[in-house]
Amino acid sequence: MPRKASNRIKAVPAPLRRWRRWLVYGLLTGVGLALGFLLPYVWVLDREVRERFEQLEWQVPTRVYARPLVLTPGLRMSPEALELELRAAAYLADGEGKLPGTYVRDGSRFIIATRAFADLDGPQPGRRLEVVLATGRVAALRDLAQHRPLPQARLDPARIATLYGSKQEERRLVRLEDLPPLLITGLQAVEDRDFKHHRGVDPIGIARALWVNLREGEVRQGGSTLTQQLVRSLFLSREQTAARKFNEALHALIIEARFDKRRILEAYLNQVYLGQQGGQAIHGVAAAAEFWFGRDVRALRTQEIALLIGLIQGPSYHDPRRYPERAIRRRNLVIDAFAETGLVDAAEQQRAKAAPLGVTPRPGVAANRHPAFMDLVREQLARDYPAEALRGAGLSIHTTLAPSAQHFAEAAVKDTLASLASKHRPELQAGLVVTDTRSGEVMAVVGNRLVDQHGFNRALEARRPVGSLLKPFVYMLALAQPGRYSLATPVEDAPIQVRLANGRHWMPENSDGRSHGRVWLREALAKSYNQATVRVGLDVGVERLAQLLQVLGGVKAQPNPSLILGSVDLSPLAVAQLYQFLASGGQIQPLRAVRGVLDAEGRPLKRYDVDIAPAQRGDAIAAQLVALGLQEAVTSGTGRQLLADGLGHLQAAGKTGTSNDSRDSWFAGYTGSHLAVVWVGNDRNEATGLYGATGAMRVWSALFRKLPSAPLQVDGEGLEWAWVDREEFATTENDCPGALRVAFVAGYLPPYHRGCTVDRLRDWLGFGERNR
Repeated sequence: MPRKASNRIKAVPAPLRRWRRWLVYGLLTGVGLALGFLLPYVWVLDREVRERFEQLEWQVPTRVYARPLVLTPGLRMSPEALELELRAAAYLADGEGKLPGTYVRDGSRFIIATRAFADLDGPQPGRRLEVVLATGRVAALRDLAQHRPLPQARLDPARIATLYGSKQEERRLVRLEDLPPLLITGLQAVEDRDFKHHRGVDPIGIARALWVNLREGEVRQGGSTLTQQLVRSLFLSREQTAARKFNEALHALIIEARFDKRRILEAYLNQVYLGQQGGQAIHGVAAAAEFWFGRDVRALRTQEIALLIGLIQGPSYHDPRRYPERAIRRRNLVIDAFAETGLVDAAEQQRAKAAPLGVTPRPGVAANRHPAFMDLVREQLARDYPAEALRGAGLSIHTTLAPSAQHFAEAAVKDTLASLASKHRPELQAGLVVTDTRSGEVMAVVGNRLVDQHGFNRALEARRPVGSLLKPFVYMLALAQPGRYSLATPVEDAPIQVRLANGRHWMPENSDGRSHGRVWLREALAKSYNQATVRVGLDVGVERLAQLLQVLGGVKAQPNPSLILGSVDLSPLAVAQLYQFLASGGQIQPLRAVRGVLDAEGRPLKRYDVDIAPAQRGDAIAAQLVALGLQEAVTSGTGRQLLADGLGHLQAAGKTGTSNDSRDSWFAGYTGSHLAVVWVGNDRNEATGLYGATGAMRVWSALFRKLPSAPLQVDGEGLEWAWVDREEFATTENDCPGALRVAFVAGYLPPYHRGCTVDRLRDWLGFGERNR
């Protein structure tokens, strides 16, 4: 008989009952933790992430620029100087000159594709120019797109420095509409193909990336979404831990829930890390385009866009300047991804892969290329912009620096000091200032023989005795009195004794140890005769000399007789300010290194234009007469070595200066377009054995053998020329023996005329009384 089925439930073994009980407890505990910890954590995190992302502000550095190069027909320019200007502005010689920021040179003919830029005078368009140079000038300037000659064209300025805030992050903010469409779609094709559809974390994308990387045997795709990458960059560290990955996912989910895709993508493109230069981190695609290619991001081609996207995986590992093979390999993988997703066709794929990397030889981002010049910029901005107000403010500071002039000045200092080095001579140092004679703009500053070194700036801070550099101002005071003095006025270069206020006597001597008797005033100036200068200086008044120095350069000097021979300590910049009056033809021109400041949108905040009043007639005439005397100093006086150096065509005016025991060597000289003041000496104030002509003038000569400059031409307005007798202060005929042509203030010719007589002619030919 079959057994009846039992109605009792089969008993569950005790171990199983315990396991199920613990499972229930675990689930309930997990739910409790989620409700008691995770939800509050997510709520707090949501509020924090939302606030930080809504108020997301990047620190944009303040950029400092050189002056834009203004090309005009007739401008003094050499092929070497023009190419230096282009390279300083990170132009690339690509053999075509079609894309903005590129050029091609064929001898003295340049094709230049300029970049558009914001200048103080308003937006400047990009152009494709033809520039032809001949005989040291711009011979032709044409717009190739419009097939017409141009009266003027501006090249965008070189970036010379960057003022960072708390972080040295290089960034230039852009909007999506400012970017090439291929950059936006290509980024998603390579880094996050489901970006438009996922909600911050993409499991399907992770799986696909794993499959592609396993199939190819190398990392071709990443599993993180663009949102996760942005979270890592903005909020989290890069440590590889489970906690960090969990936080990353939460952050990404919250951002995707709170903000639209456009805002997330724009933030990513402005934040992504794409390179490094020393302490400078390059963030964002716009800054990276400038850093790697020297061009605006909107002008990038397929292969350059691919390289930027490829660098996201590892900017250091794929650095195209250090590891071009790796960079090309990575770039080409990205180009293949473009083709695979239909962003480019096969022809463009092959063309882009065959193209060179196209990166500039050096980064298009400058931390501080010219520290001596930047010291002057900071000094002149300080009254309007404290240092902290500039850093990281996103401003554009436009300066007066001329990259080619700065390059030639630095080379002149380095090469000349190296040639003057000797075991019998202490280590030499130098300070140099170059200005524009027409505007007072400072074009170059060198404050150290090690031109890139920060620290003590000898051009601005070294104050040393200037010696004979003050003599032209003594003679200018005299020549401003045309009824008493002219270039042909005879003066006595003879021993002189001056009683000082302390009762002692001062007896100046000439540098050659001799007195030269009765000489013309212009000869005393050209040959720098001390005794003659002291006589003239005492006559015009030492107090007037001190006042003149105060008016022209803010120099405070005691009106002691020794001031006539330069017993005052000045910096090269201060000397340049004094000589700017002479070089400009009698205008008071404050030297300036800053043109103006633009805000982040390119709008002018502050201009430093100076309204320069025309030279007063008396000042202009006196400055011209001094220029003539200083031109003679170059042709037959203390600066005559410049003629042997091949600089006679400049018709330069110049003055040497040497302090006691040859501790300081000076030269101040100017042409029709440039003034340069040079000091050479030793930091420990030791004797160098150098005079003005053998030290500082050598640096000046090396500079002007390279720097394109116009000759100095004295226009003669207000002057009257006459032939003057060499032995007597009287006019004579041009064919008289020894007659010299001299400029006078109009209406102040010598009152007497001495004609050519037979006796004078016989005396000049050497026939004496015994031959009569």
